[in-house]
Amino acid sequence: MPSKRFRPTIFLAAISFITSPVLAADGTKSTKTESWKAEDIIYDESVSDFHISPDGHWLVWAKSDGDKEKDSRVSNLFLSSLTEEREIQLTRGADNSRLPRWSPDGEWIGFVSGKPRPQAKPDTAPVQIWLISSRGGEPYPLTELARAPRQLEWLDKDTIIFSAEEDPSAYEQALKKKKDDSEIVDDSDHAPPVRLFKVNVKDKKITRLTTNTDWIQDWSVSKDGKYAVAVHAKSLHYTFDQKTPPVTMLHNISDGAAKQVFTEGRLRPVGLRWALDNSGFYAFIPFSNDPKFLTATIEQLYFYDLATGKHMQVPLDWENGLARALQPTQDGFYALLAAGYHFKAAHYTRDKSGDIWTWKHAMLEGDHSQNINGLDVTEDGKTFVYYYSTASSMPQLFRAQVDDDKLSSPVQLTKLNDKLIKSRAFAKTEVVRWKGADNDEVEGILYYPNPYDPAKKYPLITAIHGGPTGADLDAWDDNWAYPMNLLAQRGAFLLRPNYHGSGNYGLKWVESICCGKYYDLETPDINQGVDSLISKGLVDPDKIATLGWSNGSILSISLITTYPSRYKAAVVGAGDVEWISDWGNVVFGDSFDSYYFGKSPMEDPQLYIRKSPFFKMDKVQAAVLIFHGTADNQVPPAQSWSFFRALQYYGKVPVKFVVFPGEPHGPRKLTHQVRKVEDEMAWFDQYFFKSTPPPNEALKSGSPLDTAIRTKNAARSGGAYGAPFAGKGKSVLIPEVVKRGELEIGRCEVTRAQFSAFDSHYNMPPGTENYPANGISLEQATAYVDWLSKLTGQTWRVPDEKEVAALHASTEGENTLDYWAGYAANPDDTNRLREKVKELGGTAPLLKPAGSFPGQGQEKEELIFDLGGNAAEWVLTADGRGKVLGGSADCPADPRSSCAPATEYVGFRVVRGAAKPSAATTTTKE
Repeated sequence: MPSKRFRPTIFLAAISFITSPVLAADGTKSTKTESWKAEDIIYDESVSDFHISPDGHWLVWAKSDGDKEKDSRVSNLFLSSLTEEREIQLTRGADNSRLPRWSPDGEWIGFVSGKPRPQAKPDTAPVQIWLISSRGGEPYPLTELARAPRQLEWLDKDTIIFSAEEDPSAYEQALKKKKDDSEIVDDSDHAPPVRLFKVNVKDKKITRLTTNTDWIQDWSVSKDGKYAVAVHAKSLHYTFDQKTPPVTMLHNISDGAAKQVFTEGRLRPVGLRWALDNSGFYAFIPFSNDPKFLTATIEQLYFYDLATGKHMQVPLDWENGLARALQPTQDGFYALLAAGYHFKAAHYTRDKSGDIWTWKHAMLEGDHSQNINGLDVTEDGKTFVYYYSTASSMPQLFRAQVDDDKLSSPVQLTKLNDKLIKSRAFAKTEVVRWKGADNDEVEGILYYPNPYDPAKKYPLITAIHGGPTGADLDAWDDNWAYPMNLLAQRGAFLLRPNYHGSGNYGLKWVESICCGKYYDLETPDINQGVDSLISKGLVDPDKIATLGWSNGSILSISLITTYPSRYKAAVVGAGDVEWISDWGNVVFGDSFDSYYFGKSPMEDPQLYIRKSPFFKMDKVQAAVLIFHGTADNQVPPAQSWSFFRALQYYGKVPVKFVVFPGEPHGPRKLTHQVRKVEDEMAWFDQYFFKSTPPPNEALKSGSPLDTAIRTKNAARSGGAYGAPFAGKGKSVLIPEVVKRGELEIGRCEVTRAQFSAFDSHYNMPPGTENYPANGISLEQATAYVDWLSKLTGQTWRVPDEKEVAALHASTEGENTLDYWAGYAANPDDTNRLREKVKELGGTAPLLKPAGSFPGQGQEKEELIFDLGGNAAEWVLTADGRGKVLGGSADCPADPRSSCAPATEYVGFRVVRGAAKPSAATTTTKE
């Protein structure tokens, strides 16, 4: 249905450092020490399209994650056992393997993929149908299609049915030959029909099953392979005006006959599923009270009886309607029902008496039953696989048994985002309610600041969903458009309101803003949610901001023009400000604008002007950051240009506009998504949290000034590059570690203050607490890490040579003899200078406080100090003996130098975590 809904398919501006250990409120150690970064949510792992094998023993599923080299998300196929703890990866690479489907005998898995084909025919599509044995092995391409397949299922164990656009016509080929890439809008005469085809998996022969001249959309095939039911689009501009609706056709696969079904009333399916016994099929059909548009709807369920040729509405006995997820079973089906902030899983059983079908239902019970967001079930209905998450826990696949409509013995199948789950602290969330417009109760999801102190009041950001028929659920939904945990860790509440017009709350709620009421209820709903949190003493009333994408952007703009003094900052993407031009410039203009405003702009242009925030921009007091893609056909990019220029015209507030070239309604390139989140965090930091000064573009990354600033920031975490730890009656500074790959290594050499906590007899002259501990033997270093491990309950050790040798390779710009000499000393001058140093007196007078010199680290990477200078450092060799690595203050930086550091210039650095085992030694015969 037409909707300015955005739901993504989902970098700290300031430098954050890992301190070890972090203490919880009760004084215990926490292992979740790392801050959230943009990459965490943009490159995260997710699941789509999971299916149980015919024998019920395996699950095939697609895992998606970010690929930096490809600059996009990619998906690969996996198998998970449903009888034991076992996972098998079927495909690899960055070629997007998806839509896995089991053959009826369970021997093969068909899927679509853009994997390269060594002997690909010219003028064929990159994406084809592939096959792989369910036992594993190499996949192989089944088709060489001119157009990519859109959907596929199995007809029988030897045949796959699929839909695709017809091969290029002579007209298209002529345009291609002329290199004419002009486009005719809504060109129904030349738009290639979408038809059904079948392919034999043995000889790869393709047969055309339909000769329709329209465009098949969703379809489903009966389990016996005799019939396919399909929704046929009849107009290329139905989405825009909903004038010529699609039709539903029942195709006889054997003889090619087709007949239209659902011919009575306004029954336009958006999803189809066949019953397992081939008696008929289920259809998800949207319903609205509006006589013209199906724009704001609930979904009802219908059943078409093949024997009688009649359809009937399935009595769901559920006011909010279906959530579309439905899986047939031998006795009926399981479905997810719309239930406000979550879904409810229900089991429907059916019976037939004569020509009459009857249904009964029971709600699924059990620990996870309230937060299921996707499901599959074995045909006997006994084994249940589902996708589970909450707003504060990342999603996983689970399997469970179903007994008497109760989930039991849940077993987690996946370990998605395991590193994030173990290392990141997640914001607490809860469902909140308040009185909104018309005194109606409004629900939302509240994210708490992380960490949270109930004695304080915090800033609040409203994070507004798109749609308006979207809904925010108690389900994981951190993404590039809504980076909730990145903002929560900055010390803010975040409110995700399900305002009037949101989906999942029933027909009355979703239709409440139609017919001229757009803006009138949603805007006060959100603002009164802010009032409610202020009245509870949670929120600082002087620190309110808003963010949103698409319809969330539209409502954020409404907030800052309706309540201008309240909102201090706004970050918005792809939102409208002027509605007359919107009507004709978006793919669903008439069906959206005329529905929500009650009239078209031709009928009442003044209404569209009154509804447009563009004419209220002089009221804005918030600092505004705007994003938009240049190829957006759901909200015209010109809307953001008008927004930006109007604020620029008045010149009252800071405003910045970021354009994503070639991007649609939401950016797909990961670099653009990261840019969006980084800029968003920096904007809120500067204009809302006021935690950072304005960026200085003259400051070059990596320059001495930049390094000095980064070094100063690094010192915030503990003064002596460590975190306090209450151990055995005294405070101890634990060495701070940073990550290089999987290695957690000390940011600095162990300092005198840290070492003296272990060895009370160690000589530490006053004022030298932050100098590196020097004159240390390997035995002393080993004893220190053993003591530290017992104290903290963590594993600490002296580094292995092989894991840190590369880090110690560079000595340029470090505290070496060259620094003191003012030039690169050769061996002869080195000897002379070392004699001269003795005149300074004291022990190791050339040492400097830890972190005095520029550290090592790429941009946005944690800095490590003194790897190439100050004190040389002990490491363990492969045979377990010790040696010193790295530069020292009494030796030159020249890598060719044979200079050995004096004993008083030897210290050490620590590593946290167990060493990786060495690879087993193997021998081969030549």
